[in-house]
Amino acid sequence: MKPATKFIHAGVEPDPTTGAIMTPIYQTSTYVQTAPGNNKGYEYARSQNPTRFALEKAMAEIENGKYGLVFSSGVAATDAVIKLLSPGDEVIAANDMYGGTYRLFTKVFEKFGIVFKYVNMQDANNIAAIISNKTKLIWTETPTNPLMNITDIAAVAAIAKQHNALLCVDNTFASPYLQNPLDLGADIVMHSATKYLGGHSDVIQGSLVMNDKALRDELYFIQKSCGAVPGPQDCFLVLRGIKTLHVRMQRHCENGERIAYFLRNHNRVAKVYWPGFEDHTNYAIAKKQMRGFGGMISFELKDDSADETRRVLSSTKVFALAESLGGVESLINHPASMTHASIPREERIKNGLTDSLIRLSVGIEDIDDLIEDLQQAIC
Repeated sequence: MKPATKFIHAGVEPDPTTGAIMTPIYQTSTYVQTAPGNNKGYEYARSQNPTRFALEKAMAEIENGKYGLVFSSGVAATDAVIKLLSPGDEVIAANDMYGGTYRLFTKVFEKFGIVFKYVNMQDANNIAAIISNKTKLIWTETPTNPLMNITDIAAVAAIAKQHNALLCVDNTFASPYLQNPLDLGADIVMHSATKYLGGHSDVIQGSLVMNDKALRDELYFIQKSCGAVPGPQDCFLVLRGIKTLHVRMQRHCENGERIAYFLRNHNRVAKVYWPGFEDHTNYAIAKKQMRGFGGMISFELKDDSADETRRVLSSTKVFALAESLGGVESLINHPASMTHASIPREERIKNGLTDSLIRLSVGIEDIDDLIEDLQQAIC
């Protein structure tokens, strides 16, 4: 099945009772049983909900996986993966990643004895150099948030398998439309479904997709036992969002490319971070494992003073100054004080995330309006 058809029909069957083409919102906390232990496959809504099950099936289908699980947020999905581990286990993580993931690792799980090692994953050899028999998980994002670095998923998967470690890929920036990490050897794919999958800035949700049944059962046990499950209304909204993912991503990519080149050619812009440039460090890998380069872009001004950075961030009229990404509307963001503020400044600077970095989530508005807005804000 071609992707466009898959996104529209994934996980959805006409309601057997009414024939409704959209999966109903099963707004219930419990289910009536005909006798103790005799039910219709549903006992309690934390463990089972038909709307959620439809979304989990859809998530698996669009990521070319066998099993999907959805959570109340992307961080909750990440939390479930780390709960597979035991004290003393080691995780190798990308040194350039979402600030909320770093906060979860360092402020929550380190005190339970999980050891985290951070490395530049643009070169898979950096992982091979520090992996050990204590390494149980490799965690990566590609493209990374916010520096748009690219990891060679297949190369890292080979290293992980050689050492019997799991590989989890945060695929939020690419979405299943542009990239499918399971096809490249990853064990788990994580999404903040809040972003491109929901697509309308109206829901908070996370997801995991995998192929291994035993792994799915472990993660389902954590999902059920810890209870970070989304409500049926949220599941309905993401099911709706998936139906238009392909057409939205096409426009995100088109607009993103135009804006990336506009910024690169601007006389007041010093550097643009976007994996579609042929001189990007891992352009060849991005071109090989992705079907497009997306709508996420970061850039730095030649005048990198705090006042000038603040002025530009506060001057846009179409781009809204806000956290998050992946919605139909364009957003502008200051990672150092917003999405990545939980990372100590010295760590941010060491990894290339400067105080003057500006991140864009390019929406699907008319491209001329977006360019005009950036032009008036920067000049």
